[in-house]
Amino acid sequence: MAKKNKIKDDKSGVALKTVSTVFVGLFALICLVPFILIVSASFSNESIIMKEGFGLLPKGFTFDAYKWVFLSPKQIMGSYAVTIIMTLAGTVVGLFVIAMTGFCLQRRDFHFRNQLSFFIYFTTLFSAGMAPSYIWVSRYLGLKGSYLAVFLQLLMTPWLIILMKNFAKSVPFEIVESGKIDGAGDFRIFYQLVLPMLKPALATVGLFLALGYWNEWYLSSLYLGSSVDFKPLQYYLYSIINQAAALKGSVAGANVDVSNLPSNTLKMATAVVATGPIIFLYPFVQRYFISGITIGAVKG
Repeated sequence: MAKKNKIKDDKSGVALKTVSTVFVGLFALICLVPFILIVSASFSNESIIMKEGFGLLPKGFTFDAYKWVFLSPKQIMGSYAVTIIMTLAGTVVGLFVIAMTGFCLQRRDFHFRNQLSFFIYFTTLFSAGMAPSYIWVSRYLGLKGSYLAVFLQLLMTPWLIILMKNFAKSVPFEIVESGKIDGAGDFRIFYQLVLPMLKPALATVGLFLALGYWNEWYLSSLYLGSSVDFKPLQYYLYSIINQAAALKGSVAGANVDVSNLPSNTLKMATAVVATGPIIFLYPFVQRYFISGITIGAVKG
């Protein structure tokens, strides 16, 4: 009887697993369709797209949109280099600073944790606004026209600090005490004992930091403009779209056929160019979201 029940349970488990796999696969396919439409439209002819709309396959296959994007190869490569360097450096430095801040704010023996937490929480509720921030960064710090104006402002955010603090609460305080008993300093305790236990938090916060640096364009438009040789990638692509739209608008009333000038297809091509490289970041952090980690045991 027990054997029959076991066989029955195995069959129900296989059926449930099959249904779940099919359902998740269909849902993933539905999520993938918009990206396929973007890629397809980026290789389509502008006039055909305007008449027939988008499709899963390119209509009137052409590289016109990508020719506009890579019209100046030196500029696009320089923009890629600037964005990649800022993303890598900002993610590494930001992770280290945010992890230290979050860990300190949840330690029982840190006497000023409540006061500092208040200042961090306060900035999530009230903001000085764009004008004071611009005056502070450009006039008093003298960073206008410098990449640091963008780099430093994205390095830490209150929300990521709060997120890291909540993750750090799962680290038993007894580990800190055991490190002190063994004669380790605070930095060594943080680096060798605590940091390895924060891998899921580091992956999560690091992903948010990387996406923030990679997708940034607004601060670049405020503080960089034309004062740098190579603009960050998103701002450079934004400028290309504006230039194409301005050109199309300037010749539209001059009895010139502008149907083949890329506008919609250019937007899709820039989306592919900007999104493609960052997709490769997900496989490296995905396993931390799926499997998680068991925080180490404390000896009694």
